[in-house]
Amino acid sequence: MAETSTSSRLHIKKFVVNMIEESCYIVHDESGEAVIIDPGIFYPEEEVAIQEYVNEHQLRLTHMLLTHGHLDHIFGTNFIYQHYGIGAMIHKNDLSTYEDIGGQCQFFFNRRLELPSAPVERFLKEGDMICFGQHQLKVIETPGHTQGGVCFYCQEENVLFSGDTLFRLSIGRTDLAGGNGEQLLQSIREQLFSLPDSTQVFPGHGPSSTIGEEKKHNMYVSL
Repeated sequence: MAETSTSSRLHIKKFVVNMIEESCYIVHDESGEAVIIDPGIFYPEEEVAIQEYVNEHQLRLTHMLLTHGHLDHIFGTNFIYQHYGIGAMIHKNDLSTYEDIGGQCQFFFNRRLELPSAPVERFLKEGDMICFGQHQLKVIETPGHTQGGVCFYCQEENVLFSGDTLFRLSIGRTDLAGGNGEQLLQSIREQLFSLPDSTQVFPGHGPSSTIGEEKKHNMYVSL
């Protein structure tokens, strides 16, 4: 399943992928340069859909960005690396999780699958700017769902990719290794709720929202 959104000159394509229905995004502008966020691509038809979109729009993928290292967000990193020659970018605090996809499969599916992952090209940290085309994404550290969780914010277009930190009227789970409920709430309140209310939020699962809507109606983050 794929959906397309446009924020001014930024084009956002959402692909709902794998058995956990994770949201993978391809983001590009008129330059043709693009980033892919959380490529949880698992099935062959999902790989085809990504390739068709990239080819149809004549895109050049310049960055592979990971909000965190959970398996449903990283299944397709090796596919992207093999086909487009770009490594993964992730916060260093999630490196051990990213590298243990076999252990994650054992935990979630009771079956160890040693799936290949892309090499890490760069570690992300607070304030880093990811530049592509005429746009840039700012890295915002939001630990709590995992210790290395980050979000990506485009100030010019007022768009946030929140991974599993913030969902529409919900928040990420904190009962997995590295999760911390109080830390997650602090990340949301201090890092994300300081953004403009009109900021569009594109999460790692489910429908989009806005910061204003979440501040008013998200029962998990009442101020």
